[in-house]
Amino acid sequence: MNPRAFKNLTVGVLVASAFAMAPASTQAQQGSVNALCSTDVGWCEQAAAAFTRATGIKVNQAHKGTGEIGAQLRAEAANPKTDIWWGGTGDPFLQAAEQGLLDPYRPAYINDLHDWAVRQYAMSGNQVGGFYTSVIGFGFNTDVLKKKKLAEPRCWADLVKPEYKGEIEISHPASSGTAYTIIAGLVQQMGEDAAFDYLKKLHKNVTTYTRSGQAQAPSVAKGEVAIGVSFLFGFEKWRYDKFPVKTAAPCEGTGYEIGGIALVKGARNKANAVKYYDFLMSPEGQAIGAAAGSYQTPANKTFKPDPRIPSSNGIKLIKYDFEKYGKAAERKRLIERWTQEVESQPR
Repeated sequence: MNPRAFKNLTVGVLVASAFAMAPASTQAQQGSVNALCSTDVGWCEQAAAAFTRATGIKVNQAHKGTGEIGAQLRAEAANPKTDIWWGGTGDPFLQAAEQGLLDPYRPAYINDLHDWAVRQYAMSGNQVGGFYTSVIGFGFNTDVLKKKKLAEPRCWADLVKPEYKGEIEISHPASSGTAYTIIAGLVQQMGEDAAFDYLKKLHKNVTTYTRSGQAQAPSVAKGEVAIGVSFLFGFEKWRYDKFPVKTAAPCEGTGYEIGGIALVKGARNKANAVKYYDFLMSPEGQAIGAAAGSYQTPANKTFKPDPRIPSSNGIKLIKYDFEKYGKAAERKRLIERWTQEVESQPR
């Protein structure tokens, strides 16, 4: 299904209405697709529902972190149960491609996508597409900081100050692609030994390592923790919902993600997986993100993105080496070093 078929929301509604009026047996004949989604739950759920309304194809979809999904696909390689994987940081997708777990697919609408999305196809032999992009930074609860008389963090150097002990939440790199992106970004920015020295200092101030990089935003918004380190887009929803949340991109510079989308090798429902893939990459599919409160920059450039999506203008971005840090061996090595040298330390 070419995204050009989804020219506007009106068309989508008409198609959905047509299926809604069709007999149940007709819809059942459309089949199903088994999906794994790693972006915000709201986007995952709303995209699946919209696709089913438009096509009659049932979406059996679970939400998990990219690290968890990478492990699941490796475990199921001999008997794949998943057809398509979408959303979440791109490095685990590139690692899955390297391990032969994905199928190549270069869509006919490739020229509708931003250059940074197209580069992911070239880098992975067309096994991984760039789905969206977002920047690593800090979200913080201004009420909590004021109550505890703490300054708003602006730089990586701020987070390791003693006054922030027990005030910072971040995700665990074994299960979270967000956490791996943070570590890999710091390694590229500071040099590996200096980055691990920094992570040891940061560890002393961390109260919790969560399974998912999407946990920080609600924790900060609800005042359960003062500061969260994650992708900036996650905090924006809560700020727009009038929670006392502000964000900052590290003054020294920061890493970023290019979220992934891919077809799983050996998919049982490949034709339907391709249809779901094309819908997700269409203007309508990509616009669901912001409508669901997920403010990443979309890969499709043929429509006007939601004005609430934060701009990267003025943010100092590092030159992130997706090819090197998208390798499975590099991920394994850095996570093992983090486990041995950082997580093992007392807090």
